[in-house]
Amino acid sequence: MSRLLLSACAAALTLAAAPALSQTFPTTGTPIIADASQAPLALPRAQPAIPAPVDTPYPGVIRYKADVTDLERKIVNVTETIPVAAGPLTLLYPEYLPGNHAATGPIQLISGVTVTGGGKRIEWLRDTIQPYAFHLDIPEGVTEIEVSFQWLTQPDNANWRVTMTPSIVNMQWEKALLYPAGHYSRRITFAPSIQLPAGWGYGTALETESFENGLATFKPTDLYTLVDSPMYAGANHRRVDIDPTGDAVHMEIVADKAANLAITDEQIGLYQNMVTQADRLFGARHFDHYDVLMALSDQLGGIGLEHHRSSENTGGPGFFTEWDKNAGGRATIPHEFTHSWNGKFMRPADELTANYNVPTQNTLLWVYEGQTEYWGHVLAARSGIHTVEEEKILLAGVAAFYENQPGREWRALQDTDNHNLLGYRVPGQWTSWMRGTGDYYRESQLMWLDADTLIREGTDNRKSLDDFARAFFGVEDGRYTPRGYTFEEVVAALNGVYAHDWATFLRGRLDAVGPDARAPTDGITRAGYFLTYTDTLTALEKKVMSGWATDFQYSLGFTLSGPTNRLSNIRWGSPAFNAPLGAGWDLIAVNEVAATPEVLRDAVTAAKTSTDPIVLLLKNGSRYRTVSFDYHEGLRYPRLARTEGAPDRLADIWAPRRR
Repeated sequence: MSRLLLSACAAALTLAAAPALSQTFPTTGTPIIADASQAPLALPRAQPAIPAPVDTPYPGVIRYKADVTDLERKIVNVTETIPVAAGPLTLLYPEYLPGNHAATGPIQLISGVTVTGGGKRIEWLRDTIQPYAFHLDIPEGVTEIEVSFQWLTQPDNANWRVTMTPSIVNMQWEKALLYPAGHYSRRITFAPSIQLPAGWGYGTALETESFENGLATFKPTDLYTLVDSPMYAGANHRRVDIDPTGDAVHMEIVADKAANLAITDEQIGLYQNMVTQADRLFGARHFDHYDVLMALSDQLGGIGLEHHRSSENTGGPGFFTEWDKNAGGRATIPHEFTHSWNGKFMRPADELTANYNVPTQNTLLWVYEGQTEYWGHVLAARSGIHTVEEEKILLAGVAAFYENQPGREWRALQDTDNHNLLGYRVPGQWTSWMRGTGDYYRESQLMWLDADTLIREGTDNRKSLDDFARAFFGVEDGRYTPRGYTFEEVVAALNGVYAHDWATFLRGRLDAVGPDARAPTDGITRAGYFLTYTDTLTALEKKVMSGWATDFQYSLGFTLSGPTNRLSNIRWGSPAFNAPLGAGWDLIAVNEVAATPEVLRDAVTAAKTSTDPIVLLLKNGSRYRTVSFDYHEGLRYPRLARTEGAPDRLADIWAPRRR
């Protein structure tokens, strides 16, 4: 044993034998450790300061070029040329991404970061407390640096969604850039360009300066607008005008196959109706032009993401060519289009951050996403994108989900606004108990239906939530700069339409928690309907409820998934939960008959008129188990039924506006 090691051991023994130090706190406020065994093993290293963002311009223009031609390896190569001055500089990778409401910037996929200036390499140091920051020391005489790196996009959707396929690229600039700290995002100017594969077309809200030999160069813009203007590019591309009053709103479609671009004139007319109905709802536009980016693919990762002058949307390859098969998913585009007013122009004040590394707060997502979900479905119905009957089926599904959701016993709707901050859309086996992202969308949709019908009832149908939308979101026609809003302003605007104790109305639904808390379904009742359940579906219900054949949520309490008929989405407190069953079980047989979804449906139906249990044989790895369900209530699928003699306010809400 070396002398140095012996000395260290002796010191350690001395410390261990020493009496505990008295715990005192000097006037400096620094605590004295009471017991040496509680001392930290290491202290954080000193970190260079990250400049706080201020409302001053960054000097010069950052020249940015992305190359997305490496389709086989799905690699985006980026070069940024940044004006600099001698001294410390911190570059940031966006952490808090707009529309994600969380710290989701995939910095793990950024590699090969190399900085040069004045013909020499300049080393960087990552901040270990804020690892989205890169610290540099710019030498004297260097007036610009070149930063190069790769965004290693993913081959599958296991962890991050696929953004590159052999025929489509979804370029999201914020996932492939670094920007200087110390300035508001709108005060940093970029001159962006992108190299596309030969022969490709593209759509983006950016203003094109030139497009030659596959190189698209855009007019200089601020970082805020760049991040807010993604691109869809593809070998198969079509641009469609959907603005009936001018040439300001377009659909930019890319597809795996050229045949999938065949949107019909009738379908184009439905999206033109959407634009018209949005104009009549809000009474103002907060964009000079708007691009609905639409990718038709079974390879690109799915997305529906809002921007001020565009939106990113995906659908299956047959979204247009097999229109009737997509009834349940057509409200996404109206939802994202609504965000141009609610979420982008008018935005919760605590989400209007200075740059992309300032933490967001999500206290008003029930307005940002929840009321947008409400208007998305209203616009879908008013435009004809959904029929009224399709909307009733979808609304019944939402109401049934929350009427049967036990998670409200411990978690209020308001707290689900924090879900993304706790881990972005974390999947879970017990979603009915966890509560989460979908709730501030869909449960809030029910809450806003409640508000709309309350206004209609209280004003004898002279006013509605439409009046709120025009007064709150439709202000300052032509203004593009975002405005922040608060809870108090939402309440005041509602009172401007109809005098009511709106603060109590909202807080009562947002903060309701405990065994007696219930879903906010009063709007359905006030609209002249009630929720019921049926064991026999119509042809239209089967089309809209695409997963009906494997859905046993409101009977046995689970869904069957995949070729092995795996039990998934087990509902907390259901017969399956009480069996008890958890994750990983595959259905092998039903009443000694080889299992299929149809066999299980038949068994559940037969049990209505029998006292015999439903017996399932299950397999989980090498384990087998037989479970008996003493269940005799039959299949249960949700449906809205009319209340006799009550006014049909859903018909009024979903009717197209004539002016």
